[in-house]
Amino acid sequence: MPIVAQSTETTDWVSRFADEVIEESERRAPGKPVVVASGLSPSGPIHLGNLREVMTPHLVADEIRRRGYQVRHLISWDDYDRYRKVPSGVEGVDASWAEHIGRPLTAVPAPKGSVHPSWAEHFKAAMVDALAELGVEFDGISQTAQYTSGVYREQILHAMKHRGDIDAILDQYRTKKTPGNPGTPGSSGSSGKKPQQSQKPLDEAEVEAAEGSGAAAEDDGSSGSAGYFPYKPFCGGCGKDLTTVTAYDDDTTELTYTCTACGFSETVLLSEFNRGKLVWKVDWPMRWAYEGVVFEPSGVDHSSPGSSFQVGGQIVGSIFGGKQPIGPMYAFVGISGMAKMSSSKGGVPTPGDALKIMEPQILRWLYARRRPNQSFKIAFDQEIQRLYDEWDKLDAKVADGTALPADVAAHSRAVRTAEGELPRTPRALPYRTLASVADITAGAEDQTLRILSELDPSDPLSSLDAVRPRLDKAEAWINTQVPADQRTIVRQEPDTELIKSLDEQGRQSLRLLADGLADNWSLDGLSHLVYGVPKVQAGFSADATAKELPAEIKVAQRTFFALLYHLLVGRDTGPRLPTLLLAVGQERVRALLGE
Repeated sequence: MPIVAQSTETTDWVSRFADEVIEESERRAPGKPVVVASGLSPSGPIHLGNLREVMTPHLVADEIRRRGYQVRHLISWDDYDRYRKVPSGVEGVDASWAEHIGRPLTAVPAPKGSVHPSWAEHFKAAMVDALAELGVEFDGISQTAQYTSGVYREQILHAMKHRGDIDAILDQYRTKKTPGNPGTPGSSGSSGKKPQQSQKPLDEAEVEAAEGSGAAAEDDGSSGSAGYFPYKPFCGGCGKDLTTVTAYDDDTTELTYTCTACGFSETVLLSEFNRGKLVWKVDWPMRWAYEGVVFEPSGVDHSSPGSSFQVGGQIVGSIFGGKQPIGPMYAFVGISGMAKMSSSKGGVPTPGDALKIMEPQILRWLYARRRPNQSFKIAFDQEIQRLYDEWDKLDAKVADGTALPADVAAHSRAVRTAEGELPRTPRALPYRTLASVADITAGAEDQTLRILSELDPSDPLSSLDAVRPRLDKAEAWINTQVPADQRTIVRQEPDTELIKSLDEQGRQSLRLLADGLADNWSLDGLSHLVYGVPKVQAGFSADATAKELPAEIKVAQRTFFALLYHLLVGRDTGPRLPTLLLAVGQERVRALLGE
């Protein structure tokens, strides 16, 4: 029997959608598995904006599974879409790929050096790997396989027979304007499934993010002297979809088309022909009916008149006898600090890029804690350290029972699925500490273990395995996201000129620090020491709290910290001083302080 949701997980957006989807599924198909869906076009790197297309139904499906229901999460790989353009910045791709524009993505060669047989398979594989790491369970459907094997033959013939009705529905919207697209007569306005549109002007990153998600943008069918047709053949000569249907007979299914690219023309029986597809605004609602989809999210542009989702809602019922799924709109996913993403130069980062620098739980949490219509950013810059601090605080609150119910729910969806817990770092040291150590040691494992084992002498780390994979993610972040001029390089020799220039107070501060190193050689101890030196010099106890101290002490602390950074790394700032001191080691610290 299905299980009622846990009380701690009834206050978040996921549970509310799960309630609605279960109720709707029982109304439509009692006793059958609940069907949710996503659509991804492997037209290039599948990015973090596209991931929301998957994570939204995944989280809902997983909640439904937790309640004991059977669920199918379909991911339609729209690999039979046309190749629209050569994306910039993709390694192994040059201008020669332009010759393939108009062919199915599965008929386009993969980038040079790829082990995959086609363009579609190359970009699909990276997403499949990322979804596996994220714990996303799904049933993948290749639209190339569906169309070329004749699975949709009846639906295609049905759509062609009712092309006049389809044309009439589409015609209601052809002159309506949509955001960013002033419709013109004969144009369907917003077409394709491009979920990262925004109501404000898009910057370059957002434009990149708006493309390539869901099905590729297409028109809504061709109208010529022979009338309107919702079907597009791929040319038997050049393999492209630059074709025009010139004749069709409903009784015999005899179809004639010509190719404007190469001039090829042929007559085929559509009842036997498998080299073509329905145009997107007909294809999508056809699949809703065929698969019995109850839940499928879509991007911001689908709230506008003439959008694929709104038009599809009419077509699915009046043409295919199905029902439109529950379709929440989802908002833009932004990126902070993406400039250094070498693997996504010219584009936006992918889930695989994010998983190199953050654990799967953190990435899942980012999508789980925000409602679909709320935009958010994924940090590739220094913000990732603050994000991890926030996560670790939540982790602690969940463990001691002080977290709010909605936060508990988001945390639960991040760390586990209905199948069980995701692998996690056994000893979750602060990400910023691990990043600082990785920065200073340049990845030297013996040095890294020495420093990390000294963080807490009462519970020393015995193996780096205990801090993996978080350590590996932090090290990858340092190596790929921190510019070379911001990396930490410890001085080889003391800055004797600076030391000589110090007054008696400056020299005394260094002596106080050096004298306290041995007794305070731990992360907490050194934190107490470096903050305490200016307090002691001002005549206060090292244990004095902020409320007991004048404001001038904070100025003195900042001055002292800047001095230490200059003496240790030759800059005004650097990693947190306690971590830096541990990394440098007592002997070398004393030498660099001139003691």
